[in-house]
Amino acid sequence: MNKLITKNLVLAMLVAITACSSPPDKLGSLDLVKWRGDRGGCTNVRAGLENDFKSIEKQLKGKFADDIGDLLGRPDIHQLGERNQKFYVYFLAKGEQCADIKAKSTAPKVILKFNAVGLLSEITYQTRPL
Repeated sequence: MNKLITKNLVLAMLVAITACSSPPDKLGSLDLVKWRGDRGGCTNVRAGLENDFKSIEKQLKGKFADDIGDLLGRPDIHQLGERNQKFYVYFLAKGEQCADIKAKSTAPKVILKFNAVGLLSEITYQTRPL
């Protein structure tokens, strides 16, 4: 009985340690710290990271929305779609969204589409207003 309690305690501690770990600083060539630090793309840092972002697309696809949020930071815009789909929008450059996040913006953006079970299924790039 005592061994069972010890095993459960060790397991609980491992879960707690991994749950509190911070997200990585890099994924492939993408500097995630810089990416997360450019909220709304308003300091144009993400614009310089676009090619690095494109290079890790395959590593991102199939990850859960929460994992993507941990890696890339909170999305600039989070939209819900039909049939439990969701979309995360990350602006790549300064634009109208910097003055008002609700304003339609022509700034370049990357849109991450998650399927009904929350897995990243598609990544697209857009320059037209959202």
